[in-house]
Amino acid sequence: MIIHLIKTKKDYQAAMNRLEVIFDSKPGSAEGDELEILGMLIGKYEDEHYPIDLPDPVEAIKFRMEQLGYTQSDLANVVGLKSRASEILNKKRKLTLEMIRNLHTKLKIPTDVLIQNY
Repeated sequence: MIIHLIKTKKDYQAAMNRLEVIFDSKPGSAEGDELEILGMLIGKYEDEHYPIDLPDPVEAIKFRMEQLGYTQSDLANVVGLKSRASEILNKKRKLTLEMIRNLHTKLKIPTDVLIQNY
């Protein structure tokens, strides 16, 4: 199969169909190379036509807290006071620069997620 740029939905669907056929190809084989290139082209098309927005900062904090088994008291240790943690989780208080730094350092939440408006 000749690989070409994905410019239309029809091209995209054809690429996805081909991807299914060669999905289990061995790395280093001709089909394996085709799979790798096709994956890059599909990724580029999806990034341009189906972008995924960053998550809401508060939802990201809640999600990370759940992953770590953190309580509101644990969050209070990161942002200062328990009342402050409650206000943040209820979207009644904006994050300060210091809070963003602490959340990034201690909870490993990317700063580009935390600096968004909510």
